[in-house]
Amino acid sequence: MNILVINAGSSSLKYQLIDIREENVMAKGIADRIGFENSVIVHTAAGKTKKEYTKKLTDHKQAIASVFSILTDKDDGIIADLSSIDAVGHRIVHGGEKFSESVRINDEVIAAIQENIELAPLHNPANLMGISACRELVPDVPMVAVFDTAFHSKMPEKAFLYGLPYNAYSEYRVRKYGFHGTSHKYVSQRAAKLLKKDIKDLKMITCHLGNGSSMAAVKGGISVDTSMGFTPLEGLTMGTRSGDIDAAIVPYLMGKLEMDVEQTINYLNKKSGVLGISGISNDFRDLLKAANGGHERARIALDIFCYKLKKTIGSYAAAMEGLDVLVFTGGIGENDAFTRKNALSGLGFMGIELDAEKNQNTIGCEMEISSAKSGVKVLVVPTNEELMIAMDTHHIVSGVAQCACV
Repeated sequence: MNILVINAGSSSLKYQLIDIREENVMAKGIADRIGFENSVIVHTAAGKTKKEYTKKLTDHKQAIASVFSILTDKDDGIIADLSSIDAVGHRIVHGGEKFSESVRINDEVIAAIQENIELAPLHNPANLMGISACRELVPDVPMVAVFDTAFHSKMPEKAFLYGLPYNAYSEYRVRKYGFHGTSHKYVSQRAAKLLKKDIKDLKMITCHLGNGSSMAAVKGGISVDTSMGFTPLEGLTMGTRSGDIDAAIVPYLMGKLEMDVEQTINYLNKKSGVLGISGISNDFRDLLKAANGGHERARIALDIFCYKLKKTIGSYAAAMEGLDVLVFTGGIGENDAFTRKNALSGLGFMGIELDAEKNQNTIGCEMEISSAKSGVKVLVVPTNEELMIAMDTHHIVSGVAQCACV
């Protein structure tokens, strides 16, 4: 079965065509600058040279039509015709409280995604444009919505409610939702498989670390807590996001800096984090190089990131009353030995001990990096959200699994 995975943004559209039987990527690419004059599609098919197509893409329908044309092109394509696409899986950022699993798309599901636009105003509208375009162009191909929030939907109330008047939740839906769910789900399942353990028997912490970073406490295969909250701004100090701060700081700085709401949101999301602390970069490679060269604020930024990571590991181990497995993923988690080492330094009392050589030499590959005597298995597992979306899509359309609404 060939699954087309679509991740539609406001002015871009990422795609992968995956042979789910072999878990092979047949083709992938991105249509960028949709709606602008200088639109471009960068496409790579298995065994072929990467190609770049410059064409005007006025909307998502035209972008997807162009992708379909490239996929079936006699020279550059990978399939004979569109009948070779058995299903389409769409990444949807926010499912609110409606969905606890992936679901086959119909009019009711689309209406529910629309209802959640106020919770994800930058993402859900774009996701809906991708769905609408596919429904027009390949109306007979089954489609599945895979939600970033769904994996965290089974968190208990004690984990997802804030210390606010209850009507903030009951009337205005203010609660922790969590994000990066597709990644946390994939790496937790993959870790259990690598360890040849039943995921239902494991207490696991998954660390998705990149420019946007989040962590999840996964107990028995279920996310029971996660660091991102009502929005992806909560949690760890990130590349450009502040992470957790005292709420009273917000009006204080609005007054001091004479910022309105939009400017404040931009300040917290795009000018803060390790970029704001260091003053030089949100790229951890730049920060490490600068810190090694004596740049004090770069060192402080790295220390803060690792400290917040370490604190969250401790709190999630307490929440689950134990810890069996710790997983690193994402661009930083998979490639940054320094961060892994420093975040886990001093956690020997929890039974966590790294193999220094394995940790130092592990870059972007699956590897156990804990020592032989470590009581907690520490793994690096590269994430594969597109494959997870394809797997969920296959399960739904083939009837292997049924969708579930909360």
